[in-house]
Amino acid sequence: MKDGIYSSLDIGTTSIKVIVSEVLNGKMNVIGVGSEKSNGINKGLIIDIDETAVSINKAVKQAEEKAGTKIDSLIVGVPATNIEIRPFHVSVEVETVSQEIDESLLEKMIGQVEAKKIPSDKTLLSVMVEEFIVDGFDGIKDPRKMVGNEVELYGTLLSVSRTILHNIKKSVNNAGYNVSDLLFQPKAMSDLIMTEDESRFGTIQIDLGGGQTTVSAVHDEQVKFSSVIHEGGENVTKDISVVLNTSIKNAEKLKREVGNAYSEYSSEKDQIITVDVVGQESSVEIKESYIAEIIEARLAQIFEKIKEELDEIGALELPGGIILTGGTAGLPKIEELAEDIFEVNVKTYIPDFMGVRYPSFTNAIALVYHKAKMGEIDKILNHMILNGHYDEIKTQRKAKTEPVKPATSKDNSIRENESNEETFMDKIKNFFSNFFD
Repeated sequence: MKDGIYSSLDIGTTSIKVIVSEVLNGKMNVIGVGSEKSNGINKGLIIDIDETAVSINKAVKQAEEKAGTKIDSLIVGVPATNIEIRPFHVSVEVETVSQEIDESLLEKMIGQVEAKKIPSDKTLLSVMVEEFIVDGFDGIKDPRKMVGNEVELYGTLLSVSRTILHNIKKSVNNAGYNVSDLLFQPKAMSDLIMTEDESRFGTIQIDLGGGQTTVSAVHDEQVKFSSVIHEGGENVTKDISVVLNTSIKNAEKLKREVGNAYSEYSSEKDQIITVDVVGQESSVEIKESYIAEIIEARLAQIFEKIKEELDEIGALELPGGIILTGGTAGLPKIEELAEDIFEVNVKTYIPDFMGVRYPSFTNAIALVYHKAKMGEIDKILNHMILNGHYDEIKTQRKAKTEPVKPATSKDNSIRENESNEETFMDKIKNFFSNFFD
């Protein structure tokens, strides 16, 4: 990991978290933490930029005070909502014989990816590099300073809704800060919570957030699949509130203090607790196991939805099993419930950093960790995308096109050809089905 001070921003449905971390001699320490209730966010999406900006500012101020440092820019996480993950291959010919491969060639490659592979309603977020090939020599991770006639790049691209990305950037800017990096949260998380072997051989991660749950399948150190279920810990709290006719505040307290994810494992004593009921002067008595049944019902529903998606692509065959994290993953016996439903090995990841030993901080910590260990070639490519260095190439391509009518015809032809290509889901299905060939 590269030494330095890193500040990250995790914009969640129920809370906004900021982490300030110092990396020294390859070791990361958290030196500042900020956490503020989310406003202007629903199901992981920003619906009010001004309110979100206020919450971001408050969280950053908390982290600044604890870290004793000024924050100007933030590493910002982008959720998996409406994300498109696709494999890609582009190639560029070197213009001059014996010319060293430099960043201008990389810019052309990013320009090709953006121009050919991204739907009109989305924008390129980042690329995950699998390998470069120079004149047929494969397995190259960084081709700069090499010489050759043709450079190819195989990898995985991530594209996201233009609206989602705009709202994230605008909220951070309105809060008074710059965006230093935009990182795909599931990829950053996999770097933190998985061992090298788990990431390479294949593992599923489930991030149980407040307003939504994100499931991702990782193989060969790349995120191959990611999906969002718009249910999370907030739904569990609401269920307790509705069933017991108690306030959201009381329901959240019950979930945290006596909650259990699997009613079979409720305490043998099954203690009686009192609950304040709306509209009644006196409290009512219920068993702890009853609260566990309410929690289990919602979590089982979330897990069953996830299982359906994972079964479609054969991802449960991945040898690494499942890793749970996120705020709701802290509930007792959640691993046992998940193992019964998914029928694979399940474990929970809890951050092991002073002051943030809670799974709810996993995303925020993962962003700084991922940034600190990011390779030079990945930094260059992602900064090109963030700063739009390939825009000039896009403009040049558009300038060479024919007048509007022929161009439209050509575009339609391209769309027709692309519609006949193997769909992304088919590729994913084939990808996972061939894991163990």
